[in-house]
Formats: sequence, structure tokens, C-alpha cells
Amino acid sequence: MRRVLVIGIGMGEAEGLTGHAISALARAEVFFLLDKGEGAGELVAAREALIARFGRPGHRVVRAPSPPRRPAAFAGARETYEGAVADWHDARARLLAGLIAGELPEEGTGAILVWGDPMLYDSTLRVLSAARAQAEFTVEVFPGLTALQALCAAHAIPLNAIGEEVALTTGRNVAQATPASPAFAVLLDDGSGLAALAARGFEGDIWWGANLGTSAQVLLHGRLGAVAGEIAQMRAQVKAARGWVMDVWLARALPPG
Repeated sequence: MRRVLVIGIGMGEAEGLTGHAISALARAEVFFLLDKGEGAGELVAAREALIARFGRPGHRVVRAPSPPRRPAAFAGARETYEGAVADWHDARARLLAGLIAGELPEEGTGAILVWGDPMLYDSTLRVLSAARAQAEFTVEVFPGLTALQALCAAHAIPLNAIGEEVALTTGRNVAQATPASPAFAVLLDDGSGLAALAARGFEGDIWWGANLGTSAQVLLHGRLGAVAGEIAQMRAQVKAARGWVMDVWLARALPPG
């Protein structure tokens, strides 16, 4: 049966790969690269560089444009955010099922490279599960360094205070309501979550980082009310200069009283 290796590549640096990930890269005969085409050519180049460095001799790279994710208002029958994402995942599953069946020989081994770790706010495993209803293959997963780990390392901080609960959420959720947890880590924020939190007058500290592990890495830390504007400006500058920005942040409310 065909095998598909899902390899977490952390921040895309060779030095950040686990030994298991490097071994997995050397096993694959075919690498599948889906390009979102969002001005992120540098991200594609980083994956290609890892494949070229660690891939086995004679490997092939199969490239395909990723199906676009339509806004919820144009998602057809399921006109919600969740529905739009579900439609997008369905399209990706159909695409990957066809690529795996058409490009990977029987008993062959393919691979998909995933930023960070496949278990954390990434759709690859969910999409592959749906694709397995359309094509027969097994899945092996190799974890990678997460952006949240890289953030804490860059700021030299632990994720949690002693005995503290830390919520893990998205910028979309924070834009809708402030998490009840005393500390919360936020991924997939387009800037609106942080802006909404600041507009509500959140009293607490923030540790923010963008494009972690790259030459464009930037970090900021401070009381949210004092640094929110600087973070927004720096985020915009990074995106304008690179064509993409990936950021993550940790917020901790001040203790009552």
C-alpha cells in the first residue's frame, strides 16, 4: 500500500529539524507541494531547499496550486466561516487523493512537509483523513518544532506560570471575545485579534513574535496597551518587505488587585 509521510519542519530551518524528520525526508520518493500562491514564494523555496538537501537521490517533487479558500459569503450552501473552511478542506482532499493515486506508485512512499507541527492548527492530517476515503494509503506523522515553542525560546520564557492554565486559541476567537483563561497563546491571527484585545483595554503583558527562526524574525514584549501599536506597525512592515508574515503571541492578564 502507498505511504504518505507528514513531516513537521518547524520554522523551515535545517537546524530545527528533528532527526526523525531528516530520516523521513530521506525515505520519500515523491514530495507533494501545494502552493497557496499568497506571495509566499520564499516559503515554497524553504521547503524545496530542505527536500534538495535531505531527499534521497532520484526523488521527485510534484507541485500543484492549492485550491483557494473562498470567503464565507461565497461558500455556497455553507455560508459560514466553518462551512467555507470545510469546503476548502474537501477541495484539498480531492486534489491530494488524485495526486497520491496518480503520482505515487503502489508500495511507494510520498511526503508532505508541514510548517511547525502537524497537530497544531494545521489541516493536513484532517485533509488526508478525508482523502483516504478516495485513495488507499497509510499515513505516518513526524512532529516538528511549533511556533509557540519558538516564541517562548526566543523570549527566554516558560509558557506557563506556576500551576497556571494556558488556553490555546486563534486570532478569530480573540477578536470575538477575550479568553477567560489568565494566560492564552494565540495563533492564526491576521492582526484583528490583537487589535480587538487592545481596544477592549486588556490589562496584561504580551510576548509577540513574527517569522520566527528566519532572518526576518522580530520580537516585542511589554504591557499590551503600550506596545499594541508598535506590534501592528512592525507586523505590517514585515509583511510588506517579505510578502508574508506568520506571527504568534502569548498574553497574560495582570493578577486581580
